[in-house]
Amino acid sequence: MLVLRSIVLFVLAAIAEIGGAWLVWQGVREHRGWLWIGFGVIALGLYGFVATVQPDAQFGRILAAYGGVFVAGSLAWGMVADGYRPDRFDVIGVLICLAGVAVIMYAPRG
Repeated sequence: MLVLRSIVLFVLAAIAEIGGAWLVWQGVREHRGWLWIGFGVIALGLYGFVATVQPDAQFGRILAAYGGVFVAGSLAWGMVADGYRPDRFDVIGVLICLAGVAVIMYAPRG
């Protein structure tokens, strides 16, 4: 159950961080205005809180593993929001990153 909770929290963190960065991007680069930027900043702030409720207490481990989730989430966000189509090397890279997440977070420790 702790693994499932951890995975859900990683997904929520990715949505908050990537979504927040995307909103800021839209506000600045696509000239959508300060409201988009403001919502982006709020989402980025929420991302910071999500990591604090991970079951593991090691900040460095959580952030290191989240890096792999961020890579996968960024490509997924690009596919949904911007019509990006990853090639096989993108997919291979994501699989490697997620394997790293699994080893860092969920490997049995004695």
